[in-house]
Parts: sequence; structure tokens; C-alpha cells
Amino acid sequence: MSSKRPQSQGSKQRQLRVGELIRRTLSDMLSRGEIHDPELNRMSITIGEVSCSTDLKVATIYVMPLMGTGTAPEACTALARNAYEFRRRLGREMTLKYAPELRFLPDLTFDRLDETRRLFADEVVQRDIAAKDDDGDDD
Repeated sequence: MSSKRPQSQGSKQRQLRVGELIRRTLSDMLSRGEIHDPELNRMSITIGEVSCSTDLKVATIYVMPLMGTGTAPEACTALARNAYEFRRRLGREMTLKYAPELRFLPDLTFDRLDETRRLFADEVVQRDIAAKDDDGDDD
């Protein structure tokens, strides 16, 4: 029999707080070049979001290289190669019971934003939006 407790609002807030703390700490490590990996230090990487599991033992980090310094898969590979060192340093700097396992994924937010812009620029969508605006003027 599984004993799945409902997730409280407090635990969601804690996940968000821990995720933001991890994001800031990792960003500082990357900007200072604390990890000695030439390929990683060659890239300028931004961390868009950190999503933590409910038990805070797994952190999924969404990353994107800036200014054409590399591709997202290259950045994820370089970060994953140094995940142990990142995790060790996070454990020292944060006051958590466990240092979370770190998983790095490409941040697709910008790709979704471009796709949304493309969809809104489509003639059919523009026509539908204009038709809806015309219907709403009668109120």
C-alpha cells in the first residue's frame, strides 16, 4: 500500500526557494570559473531555472550557452561531466541535509518563445484575432 501524502503549499515554496538558491550558487561558480574544465570555462552559460523534486534530492537545471559560445547539448555534456564537483561544492555552501543529484537539460524557453511569435505572426491567426476583436466591440 503506497502512502502518498498530498503535496502542501509549504513544500512547493521550499522547492522554489531551494531551486533559486541552487541557481544562484551554480551561477556564481560558473561566473568565477571555479570548476577547472577548459571546455566549460570557454562557454558563457546561463541557468534559466532549477526545478527540485519534492524530496529535494534531485535538481534539474535548465541551461543555455550565451553568445554562440557553444550549443546547449555541449553545455549540458560539459556540466554533467563536472556534476560531482558542482554537487560537492553545493553541499559545502548550502545548509541542506543532502546535496541534490544534479541533472542538466537544455533550456527550451527561447525556442518556445520563437515558436509562439511565429504562430502569432501567421496570417490565419491574425485574422482570427481580428475577428474576435470585432465581435467584442459590441459590448
